[in-house]
Amino acid sequence: MNNPTPELSGALPEATARPHLRSRRLPPYRGIVAVDAKDFTGYPAIEHGAISEAIPQILEISFGRAGLAEVWEDRRFPASTGDGYVFGFDPAQMPFVIHPWLMALQESLTEFNVHSAGTVRIRLRVSLHIGPLPDSGGEFDGNGTARNDTHRLLDSRPVKAMLASSRENVTQVAAILSDRCFQDAVASGYTGRHTDHFIEVPATVEGKNFDQRAWLYVPAPSGSLYDSRILGERVIADHRTGVSEHDADASATGRTAATRRRGRRAAPPTPQTVRADRGIVNTGTVSGGQTLTNNQYDGYGDRVDGDEEYLT
Repeated sequence: MNNPTPELSGALPEATARPHLRSRRLPPYRGIVAVDAKDFTGYPAIEHGAISEAIPQILEISFGRAGLAEVWEDRRFPASTGDGYVFGFDPAQMPFVIHPWLMALQESLTEFNVHSAGTVRIRLRVSLHIGPLPDSGGEFDGNGTARNDTHRLLDSRPVKAMLASSRENVTQVAAILSDRCFQDAVASGYTGRHTDHFIEVPATVEGKNFDQRAWLYVPAPSGSLYDSRILGERVIADHRTGVSEHDADASATGRTAATRRRGRRAAPPTPQTVRADRGIVNTGTVSGGQTLTNNQYDGYGDRVDGDEEYLT
């Protein structure tokens, strides 16, 4: 009988992390940035390698232009996705990554696309998120819900449609921020961009069980930002009525913000009946004449009293 091979003689690895059995420390919180190139698969296969190589080079240049070279140098669990790139960073830097980095990325891509003479144009979708992720220097660091949600946001309908509907000679970057990222870095006032630069959207991904509140930001917008084909009818209706989903009351009724706003409007006045026995009451302007007839009848239908008067 043959001896077992050395590779099979050791203990097998754990198949699960055994969640919910005991309390453990949360992994450190990290900012996550992920980018994806628009229409990557539309280019000939021979171009794919060059585009994959160019994306991190453009990212490095843009971080340097934004004065954030240390964010690139200190990036955590970096990985190429073929048509994009992802890495983690210190979340304290998130306000600067939103601005000025996204604008620096827009400018770097514009310059690259001009110099490429139209042979290859790289336009990027960007997603930004914050969350706890393992980061101990191991090979499999950076995997977790926050990472998954970052990629779902990147593939969501609003940011894809926004970049697709904008002008390729103007808009090179369309970014989507998770609600946590927006609340922590933008709504709090730490980012050098007003909240009015951001558009609230429902981020959904076709074929995936994903539906989260998120925020679009386009450093160099072109075309129509408020397009129902991009944002959905609900967002357009809320924008026109001045009600955002953030104002929604999480009640069991599940009504939308726009519906609740309509429900809060003052009810129309209750119609009132004005009675004038054997007379006329006018509540508005009358043109022409009016006829008043006051008749009384007996039980057989014969008139027993009354008169008729013509009023001008």
